Amino acid sequence: MPIRPRSSAALWLLSLFFGCSAVKTAPHPLTPLTSEEIGQAAQMVKASPQLPATVRFAQLALDEPSKDLVLRRTPTDRRALAIVYDYPSNRTWEVIANLSTHKLDSVREIPGAQPGITSQDSDLADEIMRGDPRFERAMAARGIRDLNRVVVMAWSAGYFALPGTEEGRIVRAVPYDASYGSNFYAHPIEGVVAHVNITTRKVMDLVDIDRNAPVSRQNFDLAPPATGPLRAAPAPLNITQPAGPSFDIVDGEVRWQKWRFRYGMHPREGLVLYTVGYEDGGAVRPVMYRGSLSEMVVPYGDPGAGWYFRNSFDVGELGLGAMASPLRRAIDCPENCHLFDAVVADEAGEPHRIPGAIALYERDAGVLWKHAENTRRDRELVLSYFSQPGNYEYGFDWVFHQDGTLEMRVALTGIMAAKGVADDAHDPYGHPIAKNLVAPHHQHFFTFRLDLDVDGQANRVMEMNSASVPASPQNPFGGAFTMTETPLLRELDAQRNLNLATSRKWIVTNPGVKNPLGQPTGFALLPEENAIPFAQPDSWVRKRAGFLNAHVWVTPYAENERYAAGDYPNQSRGGDGLVKWTAANRALDNQDVVLWYTLGITHSPRPEDWPVMPAQS
Repeated sequence: MPIRPRSSAALWLLSLFFGCSAVKTAPHPLTPLTSEEIGQAAQMVKASPQLPATVRFAQLALDEPSKDLVLRRTPTDRRALAIVYDYPSNRTWEVIANLSTHKLDSVREIPGAQPGITSQDSDLADEIMRGDPRFERAMAARGIRDLNRVVVMAWSAGYFALPGTEEGRIVRAVPYDASYGSNFYAHPIEGVVAHVNITTRKVMDLVDIDRNAPVSRQNFDLAPPATGPLRAAPAPLNITQPAGPSFDIVDGEVRWQKWRFRYGMHPREGLVLYTVGYEDGGAVRPVMYRGSLSEMVVPYGDPGAGWYFRNSFDVGELGLGAMASPLRRAIDCPENCHLFDAVVADEAGEPHRIPGAIALYERDAGVLWKHAENTRRDRELVLSYFSQPGNYEYGFDWVFHQDGTLEMRVALTGIMAAKGVADDAHDPYGHPIAKNLVAPHHQHFFTFRLDLDVDGQANRVMEMNSASVPASPQNPFGGAFTMTETPLLRELDAQRNLNLATSRKWIVTNPGVKNPLGQPTGFALLPEENAIPFAQPDSWVRKRAGFLNAHVWVTPYAENERYAAGDYPNQSRGGDGLVKWTAANRALDNQDVVLWYTLGITHSPRPEDWPVMPAQS
């Protein structure tokens, strides 16, 4: 998704806010950075003689201690990881600031790495594009002479082996006409895209096509009077908990219906779950050490010069946590929700606060189970946030169930990317949504990294497939079928796809721990809706998003293997992340394993999705 320019070049980098207490105690090692810690870390980085004075912060977050130390409850120093970028020299560094010793533990340059796109990139691309005479001519050819009406958005440029794209920081600049309402996304200036080199401050190429596609003049704002007559509001529906919520938060740990877990907001990954466990017989049985959205990609299916590059990696190229939205009680979440602020740092490293970035609440979930007059009502605990990386909004809910299920639900809403077309034009790569507007076909893929520790760290991953039994004397009426379990013993064997024909599922088991029936305990991955990518296997987006080659991957745990497309997907050429790691074909059996799962949806737009898309979960 594109980045909208702001009046200042602030990029919000999120960290959970816990407030202050009269008595200071050592925070849990996974507690995100506080406002004070962000300020301290930023000052240490900016004071380093090893870095140019012009560096900007692309990310500032907790440098999480090693898993082994956390699980053994070994005291550790508080550290911050800063990723900084210097525009004049086009160089990137990773800096570890030790908040316990007030020193920098390391300053390491990452050659060739490009951090994610920021609002400063959008500001610079806007300035550079406007300074090119070809831009003014392109606007004049469409009858646009007041350039103050034009809003320019920066999209990540990806990589397509094009001349001149091997060096420098590069973005695509896409213009919109803001003359017809505040929802400028509804008024694309079709056929104009600048390929901008931020480092050289030049437009490498300016696409100027589709001059016969007019700018839509219809107002598509999302509030009255543009929305027209509305149906009558429904009667009030009040959600109350007179005795308060059923959950407790003890030293940052949430406790609810035998579930225990911690959470934090990471500027790149968004909402992260930590140390998820379940109480049983007075002990807490571990389920998952860390669960997060590792990467996502939104490939568009239009091959035109103004669209083929639109394959945003919203986690690695933009940062979903950095774009978390403030939530409002009884609007963005139920009226019984509890809201938690987030502390943020801008590109200068200055801390700020986002109010109500995270919601935690209980909700009724219908019938849990029923037989005759025996019925139990279901209750769920939801940990939720929304992110707005440009025109789309994504909602992410970690849902804890009373039956022991842990669920992730992704909600898609916001405004589709629209394309201007001439009257009565037929576009095979999209669907008409309004006069002179088409929404191109596209897909959304979300890859989750689940560091499961089912009853401990010595786990085994089993694949479950069902199959019918051929007719025989043992199956005389042809109705028999079986389910077989196959262990996934090495990484290459564990690159698996969904199979509706065999009702394929996966289960992470602990062979060393038995249930009352003498079987290994386990947690199963139960897929719901999904999709396969339509981009060709040798396309550049598939090379860069190699994690799309399988729905399921399994790797042995490694602290530095966190991002499915690699640490720096912006302008990458592919081959990083899961594709690179699993080439070693490491052993998986009886190991501390990480399960990676990609869920996706193919969006064939419809008029009912415009101008704002009803939330699809």
